[in-house]
Amino acid sequence: MMLLQLYFAFLKMGFFSIGGGYVMLSLIEREIITKRGWLSLSEFVDVLAISEMTPGPFAINSATFIGYRLAGFWGSLAATVGVITPSIILVLLAATLLKRFYQNQWVQAAFTGLRPAVISLIAGAAILVIRTAISDLTSVAIALGTFALLVLTRLHPILILALSALAGIIINLF
Repeated sequence: MMLLQLYFAFLKMGFFSIGGGYVMLSLIEREIITKRGWLSLSEFVDVLAISEMTPGPFAINSATFIGYRLAGFWGSLAATVGVITPSIILVLLAATLLKRFYQNQWVQAAFTGLRPAVISLIAGAAILVIRTAISDLTSVAIALGTFALLVLTRLHPILILALSALAGIIINLF
């Protein structure tokens, strides 16, 4: 039963995650934490950190980790297949339709409306994560330092994540 619930929960999220995996954050929060109570917000933020640090698309990584956390190997498989099913269907459909209708004014108008909506969903997800992950002055300092490194330097994001982890170790263990 849990496997089907995972599959359909992530299937639904996959269908409504227009704009990429980060857009899915607010959907995951609503479905997995608020509605179903499968994870706490703190556990969810940990899954986000792991999903961000591992290779591959964020949406698939997070589905895989959440599925594994809830139901082991088969749970990770069910959640992962659930989240990629809509992409496979929609990409095939979009490739067929957009080839024929991309220049249509209605299609262009729809994309004009979708772009700012996607940005709003990403911003909402960022605010959700900020509320949980930034809880004291140390986390504020690490967040600001990380943001500065990301914006002001050409350091690779993986190196920035590694430096942030090192800062957390040094600050919290020494």
